[in-house]
Amino acid sequence: MSYQIPRGCQDILPEQSYAWQSLERTLREFCYLYNYDEIRTPIFEHTNVFKRENDSSDMVNKEMYTFKLENSKTSLTIRPEGTAGVVRSFVENKMYANPDLPVKLYYMGPMARHERPQKGRLRIFNQFGVECLGNKSPYTDVETIALAFSILKALGLQDLKVCLNTLGDDDSRANYRQALKDYFAPYKEELCSDCKRRYEQNPLRILDCKVDKDKECMKHVPKMKDYLNEESKSYFDTVCALLDELEIPYEIDDQLVRGLDYYTHTVFEIVSLNKEMGAQSTVLAGGRYDGLIPYFGGPEAMSGIGWALGMERLLIALEAEGIELGQKPDLDVFVMCLDEEARTYAFKALTELRAYGYRCEMDMLGRGFKGQFKAADRNHAQFALLLGNNEAQDQTITIKNLKEKTQETIAREALIGYVDAHMEEEHEHHHQEEEE
Repeated sequence: MSYQIPRGCQDILPEQSYAWQSLERTLREFCYLYNYDEIRTPIFEHTNVFKRENDSSDMVNKEMYTFKLENSKTSLTIRPEGTAGVVRSFVENKMYANPDLPVKLYYMGPMARHERPQKGRLRIFNQFGVECLGNKSPYTDVETIALAFSILKALGLQDLKVCLNTLGDDDSRANYRQALKDYFAPYKEELCSDCKRRYEQNPLRILDCKVDKDKECMKHVPKMKDYLNEESKSYFDTVCALLDELEIPYEIDDQLVRGLDYYTHTVFEIVSLNKEMGAQSTVLAGGRYDGLIPYFGGPEAMSGIGWALGMERLLIALEAEGIELGQKPDLDVFVMCLDEEARTYAFKALTELRAYGYRCEMDMLGRGFKGQFKAADRNHAQFALLLGNNEAQDQTITIKNLKEKTQETIAREALIGYVDAHMEEEHEHHHQEEEE
């Protein structure tokens, strides 16, 4: 019997993990600068955390992994996105009582959605996101967009576009929903089955349909901006003016509504223009939500804003632009055991080097001298320790600088000082070469 990974999943193999770690470090560093704190929520939640009343999104209606344990009536769902769980925790733990609002949180981890796998879209995928909870201000909206844009630019991405729209407040959206229902009424039978459901539940979601997007009736759809009240229009104008002040390029996309029903006011996407991305060009997306905190029992007037990115998709975007993140680091020292009787002596030297912060390895297979040298070379080791019976008896270390092709024998107690000094010399030499 052969065992294979489930469809729509992937293993992140050791040689790939360094790029992931590099990406994670960058994300954490920017969150540190913007004063965001990490939160870790459960991998599954009660289903009603995600499946809210009359939700029209495909994620809720088609893609969630929901289950009940045997002899249990409790319905649980593996998280398909991060926002709902974070907001649930924010309310449950009464973080809204924090005197220094907003509460700024970030999360990182696996999500699950049952959809058709393709490049940049997996059933188990890793998501990074931020949530800024507890206040409502166009300055907060722009701060979150600036954080997103700064991260992507710092990673080196150039082929980017910020798409922006507003969904307005409850009154503006109610007027727009009615306008859409009136407009699509004559075309209702032409719409796909999902859009027929959306027509009743939330007609804004028709604008996000991938099936009907090229139909003639989609070319003359009423625009949200024509149904904004003065308050919503003023709010969005301030967002745009602040983005202009920060020189963050954007374009307004009247049909951008986002895939989840809880969004209000500002919504945005950052897309890659690189052709290598294929159909999955959205790198990062998010928006403001006014009703989600009250839904979970928090203060009625409290709002939030956030965004999320798929980490797999971001790595594809980086690869498409020829950007390489972290690679497996070289070894500092490879310990070679030349006689079996000296293995314990060699092992103690290995352990001491690691205790002082050096990245080391030792042959554990009992290979010959030539095989161990090949292993040291494959690992790009700076130094090799050649330890046999003579060294063990004399309490010495024979050390070879594999980059400089030099070799000498030193006293055992001088090992750490020797490596310290020569590693520092190597670092300075490398730095000088870079400057030249």
